[in-house]
Amino acid sequence: MLLRPLEARLASKPVAPRRYEWRADAQIPAVFFRCLLASEDQRFYQHHGFDWHEVRIAQAEAERRGRPPRGASTITMQCARSLFLWQGRSFIRKGLEAYYTVWMELLLSKRRILELYANIVEMGDGIYGVEAAARTHFSTSAAALTREQAALIVACLPNPRARDPRQPSATVTSRARRVLLQERTIKLGRGE
Repeated sequence: MLLRPLEARLASKPVAPRRYEWRADAQIPAVFFRCLLASEDQRFYQHHGFDWHEVRIAQAEAERRGRPPRGASTITMQCARSLFLWQGRSFIRKGLEAYYTVWMELLLSKRRILELYANIVEMGDGIYGVEAAARTHFSTSAAALTREQAALIVACLPNPRARDPRQPSATVTSRARRVLLQERTIKLGRGE
């Protein structure tokens, strides 16, 4: 949230107004959390911040295709990056991200990590968190999001400033369909 205006000014681009409203996890519908997990980290409740199974899959795919490995960041890693660090690729940032991920997993419940992530993740240019995304994209509150709206918002997350859930591209529509198929199988952990 703090770096985006600086980036815009340095690039001589207009600064998008910041839209942000915190919502407690009880005010965020379970369907949004399930869509988030279906899209971003299906084994969230089975790992401790690092999904080594997903890392191995990404490495195998990279070797098979002869390309650099795709990302295998967990929600905790993404949350650590969004809370404490900057975007971009560097070994320094990755090292710091791992450090913060360990501490977050040690000190916070899984439910709290999900709540933090749902409230701070960028969901459009200057749009942070599920409440601001619901209001900006669909003129509703996060609590009133439909399954389809939640899936469309989540489907934009790999590149939220370039994708629009109100006018979804074929890629976003396809991702949203996959999220909706997987969302029903996601169980939210309780009692952490």
